[in-house]
Amino acid sequence: MNYILFDGPARKKLLPFTYTRPVADLRIGILTIREKWEKHLGSTTSTITEEYLSEKFPMVEFEENVMINASYIPTEILVEQVLDLQMNQALFDGDDIVAFYTRDTQEEIDFDTYEQLEVTAEGVFKIENNWDIFSKNHEAIQLDYDLITQGRTSAEIPKGVQTMHSENIFIEEGAKINFCSLNASDGPIYIGKDAEIMEGALIRGPFALCEHATVKMGAKIYTGTTIGPYCKVGGEVTNSVLMAYSNKGHDGYLGNSVLGEWCNIGADSNNSNLKNNYEEVRLWDYETEGFAKTGLQFCGLMMGDHSKCGINTMFNTGTVIGVSVNIFGTGFPRNFVPSFSWGGASGFTTYKTNKAFQTAKLVMERRNIPFDEQEAAILEHIFEDSAKYRRY
Repeated sequence: MNYILFDGPARKKLLPFTYTRPVADLRIGILTIREKWEKHLGSTTSTITEEYLSEKFPMVEFEENVMINASYIPTEILVEQVLDLQMNQALFDGDDIVAFYTRDTQEEIDFDTYEQLEVTAEGVFKIENNWDIFSKNHEAIQLDYDLITQGRTSAEIPKGVQTMHSENIFIEEGAKINFCSLNASDGPIYIGKDAEIMEGALIRGPFALCEHATVKMGAKIYTGTTIGPYCKVGGEVTNSVLMAYSNKGHDGYLGNSVLGEWCNIGADSNNSNLKNNYEEVRLWDYETEGFAKTGLQFCGLMMGDHSKCGINTMFNTGTVIGVSVNIFGTGFPRNFVPSFSWGGASGFTTYKTNKAFQTAKLVMERRNIPFDEQEAAILEHIFEDSAKYRRY
């Protein structure tokens, strides 16, 4: 069977992270949503996404296809219902389409002609807003941990590593762990292939350190944190997700936050994740183009791909930073900084694409990944699409 993951109506609410990737390629837990579905289905997947992303993330269409809303995280119950779908059957979660079996991928679907089935409530786990990526990360880590480690044996925990509930710790081959503390009392700890935890790090699960990622000396990592592939993290981090290739390598605090790819947090930078009056945090919503209630008391920083901040940067509670933003200087920048902005609390100017592309090329080449015309075209589209927000 051919499986196609589509973005669904949540895409705008998941910006700025879905500016540069389909919903399916967001990371929550240990794996991306696509990787989760592919492991459960035992099959590769392709994507229906925005046209400007389709060259990098193409759709592969067969005569018969099962379409899956990528906002839905696969659980055993949901996967079973998807696998049981027959031609012209559709699976709904209330009014929201979850999956359907079809021959018509290119045309607007009339679901009145389909047999409509209701998803089992216990099987529903979805992300609808960008803050769901960190707020639901505890549960996502546990689901991925169970999926990845089932029937497998962990590498041996080295001598000198202090552990609690070591039965909830899984170490892949090639990982390096030295004189650190791993506390898996409240959830599992997963340490990926060729990852490294340096001396003196203190880590509480649920926690995921993906392949080739690094926790630096003396870091303090609290529950619900995912450090994506090739990321480097130091200082204090709690309940945050770094998707891949991003660095927060120095002292400073990152809490209840999400960083995309190719981000860099300067030394001694901090974000607030709690308002002084303890009220509910409001966060910029790209769909309504206003600030939306999150229902959360703790909510920190949402930073899109290729964004950076200088040393000693301070981010206020509930700050959204777009793609290719460069922040520096004293004081708190505004709570919403549009893509391709350059500046800080004293004001912003437009970060021209030629300069942004030059930096992106240098950053990506350090990891032996080319910044090619495809990447440039995606960022060029984002630059144009986000121009309406740059009202300096």
